[in-house]
Amino acid sequence: MSGTYLGLPSFPKAAAASTKDTQLRANLTHATHTIRDKRAKAIGELADWPQLRAAGAAIKDHTLRHLDHYLLQLEEKVTAAGGTVHWALDAADANRIITGLVRATGETEVVKVKSMATQEIGLNDALAEAGITAYETDLAELIVQLGDDLPSHILVPAIHKNRHQIRDIFHEQMGAWGRPAPEELTDSPAELAEAARLHLREKFLRAKVGISGANFMIADTGTLVVVESEGNGRMCLTLPETLISVVGIEKTIPTFQDLEVFLQTLPRSSTAERMNPYTTLFTGTTDGDGPRNFHLVLIDNGRTNTLADTTGRQALRCIRCSACLNVCPVYERAGGHAYGSPYPGPIGAILTPQLRGTASKLDASLPYASTLCGACYDVCPVAINIPEILVHLRERIAQGGTTVQAGRRVTIKPAKGHAAERAAMRTARWGLDHPALMRQGQRLATRTRHLHPKRLPRPAKAWTQTRDLPTLPPQTFRDWWQKNKQHDEQQTKENGQ
Repeated sequence: MSGTYLGLPSFPKAAAASTKDTQLRANLTHATHTIRDKRAKAIGELADWPQLRAAGAAIKDHTLRHLDHYLLQLEEKVTAAGGTVHWALDAADANRIITGLVRATGETEVVKVKSMATQEIGLNDALAEAGITAYETDLAELIVQLGDDLPSHILVPAIHKNRHQIRDIFHEQMGAWGRPAPEELTDSPAELAEAARLHLREKFLRAKVGISGANFMIADTGTLVVVESEGNGRMCLTLPETLISVVGIEKTIPTFQDLEVFLQTLPRSSTAERMNPYTTLFTGTTDGDGPRNFHLVLIDNGRTNTLADTTGRQALRCIRCSACLNVCPVYERAGGHAYGSPYPGPIGAILTPQLRGTASKLDASLPYASTLCGACYDVCPVAINIPEILVHLRERIAQGGTTVQAGRRVTIKPAKGHAAERAAMRTARWGLDHPALMRQGQRLATRTRHLHPKRLPRPAKAWTQTRDLPTLPPQTFRDWWQKNKQHDEQQTKENGQ
């Protein structure tokens, strides 16, 4: 598998292949069911979970409404603390800035904290083109990198691999990236973790440049927050001389006190832990403590366009917990790669088409990668109504129109695959505008109901292979109502006499 999501097929085509992979489905079923069962127990311990959920949503919505104010405040505080803030309009802009910052240090390798933002902009490929090697230090990201693979889950990027496959990847590839795996390595989780620890330790001690994302940015102090479960991220954040944090602008929260809500909801929703094992907070630079140079690269890359959509902007509340992936029946069967984006699952189905636009077949197919069962909304710790946004995006795709992509206004043609749907809606509208003809059509349909086929011809043949067509009643509701109304009136008269 290549190192980029560009050029991947649309979701229906990708899912048609991935759902046939029995090993993949077994891996996903085991992992997602385990995580979501633990999460349910962790959430059940909090009597005020609904209030925490509402508070998180309210904080995020308030911040998004006043994002211009809080971003300027954040820049002021970061700068005052010794950091440098850079603004990136899109992925190309961000990669240019980051590559330039690394080149300025004279280094040709960097260590990285797990970061969705850097995956979104394709940073590793951009660095490689500039002759700079990026080493992933999160255990799951390391597995993906060594296997020349792509992440398939927000929280557990290597969720599609089992421990036997991971052992083989370590045996075959680890030596090409640094310290090789022990010859006698088994698939024991403890041994696999130890092999990764020894492999990464030499990189931590050698690297002069670290690259991270951030879970939250606190506007009133300029503090960045990184939560993780392994401690590898903390090594990247504290040991290098130069630290570059790459963060989407929506990760801003107003005050330090607001962090209290998210440090309760994020661990329980993601890893089903009461408290995050490693929570690192850093503000600018301090002499003799941590990196000497700190750069914050703030990424737009479609976020301000998303903000303009009063329905779709809910997606920017996302705190990347991945709870929606773990309960989604579509993700469980199709896997993350089928979404063709660093953001798979339900959140990816609404976030990616807004960030990237819907001009490509892949992005236009994502809002349809859902059964609309609503399980994602039920578990979201910031109450993102994902089904509502999915329907909203489907409407936008079916109707076409214009959108802004990479700073340019682009015309989106109505999706060809929805021509029949649009024709049916136009016919229904015409019928509702002509009630007399509508009544005659309904009566004709009921009188000829015995002649109706049980299966539809193409192109709807596949739909009726697994569904029965509705059976028409012997009379229309209007006729039934008229008959019973007359009967009731007659009964009333008789009783009155």
